[in-house]
Amino acid sequence: MPILSKDESQAILKKVLSFSTADECQASLSGRTVGNIRYARNNVSTAGVSDNVSLAVEARFGKRSGVATCNQFDDATLRRCVQRAEEIARLAPEDQEYMPLLGPQQYLTPVSYATSTAAIRPDFRAQAAADSIALSSSKQLTAAGYLEDGAYFQALRNNKGLEAYQQSTGLDFSVTVRTPDGTGSGYAVADFTDATKFNAKNLTQIAADKAAGSRNAKALEPGKYTVILEPAALVSDEGLLNNLVYNFGAREADEGRSFLSKKGGGNRKGDKLFDSRISIYSDPLNAQAPGSVFDGEGLPVKRINWVEKGVVKNLYYSRYWAQKNGVEPTAFAGNFIMEGGTQSTADLIKSTAKGILVTRLWYIRDVDPQTLLYTGLTRDGTFYIENGKIKFPIKNFRFNESPVIMLNNIEAIGRPQRLGGNLVPPLKIRDFTFTSLSDAV
Repeated sequence: MPILSKDESQAILKKVLSFSTADECQASLSGRTVGNIRYARNNVSTAGVSDNVSLAVEARFGKRSGVATCNQFDDATLRRCVQRAEEIARLAPEDQEYMPLLGPQQYLTPVSYATSTAAIRPDFRAQAAADSIALSSSKQLTAAGYLEDGAYFQALRNNKGLEAYQQSTGLDFSVTVRTPDGTGSGYAVADFTDATKFNAKNLTQIAADKAAGSRNAKALEPGKYTVILEPAALVSDEGLLNNLVYNFGAREADEGRSFLSKKGGGNRKGDKLFDSRISIYSDPLNAQAPGSVFDGEGLPVKRINWVEKGVVKNLYYSRYWAQKNGVEPTAFAGNFIMEGGTQSTADLIKSTAKGILVTRLWYIRDVDPQTLLYTGLTRDGTFYIENGKIKFPIKNFRFNESPVIMLNNIEAIGRPQRLGGNLVPPLKIRDFTFTSLSDAV
């Protein structure tokens, strides 16, 4: 039941719409089968599998709307769900930014599903954990990791003729390896659409090497340094590049609430704000990091350039804001790709006379939204580089930095790697600002 085919899901959605008496009605089905395994102190602590399918119904009367959800699909439950959405809609205030439901749309053919990942069973997860634990134990190190894999589907239909469907898969893995005395720590993270590309042992080896090499860290004075930021230091749930790309909203810029706001009004589309080597785009059909071909409203997602050779090329326009400004709306991107070069992180280290290698950033928080100034901490492996070699581990820093400034201080760009569903290269940055030391490992 969790992963319904296109025909199965659309049959349910057609029935839902047949029960509606609203002016407009849209229904969406989403489902997933997700498995996981977690380990700490070189022992598995939890493992499991969960299945879920959920229906959401939005009913509209004029500019009033209501939403109801359910996860049972017999006729009586579906009818009650539709009736509840309609009851809520009649009681709701009018939406001053109401936009009518979309009619039929044309979508790209998705490339986001891999049979290898959908076929994962508990023995696959157990072997991955065993490999990671065995490698760490053999080096007298302690590993803590989490593996999650899943198959997903999303289906959408409304009474204006729109119909959408997509399946996807994903595997996410992260591991932290520490020395027995807790003074050294290393980290590795990766995600894939296709599970055949995943190797827990190789990723654990990276984390283990950093843990072993980060013992007896020395303190450096805070200040401005040349840094090499690995992809894990750039992309996370609240990473510097995520925060940059997800702040490309046209409305925020036009209303003066964004780093893309122009003094006196308007936005900075067309302005050169970054180093000429910076190009960032979204592409749902990217082979390494595919995304959704439609958004939550059913708007088609297509390739879009956000930054091209340092110039802001496009902003995100909701349907309401696009209509208000007489432009085409922009489907919200599910991924972003930053173009890079061919150098590895090791190559960037070799080309550095003096600098700092940063494995990971965390606890990132806003300081100034209009300049995208953020603060946060390094962790899990921070090293001093001299004459093209890592000389010794250093204590962690707190940083204050803006990705806008950072992407104007580029010295070198490495080979892009997938992380968080995106493609991001390691970056060599000059004058990165560290403001104080942190005793955390």
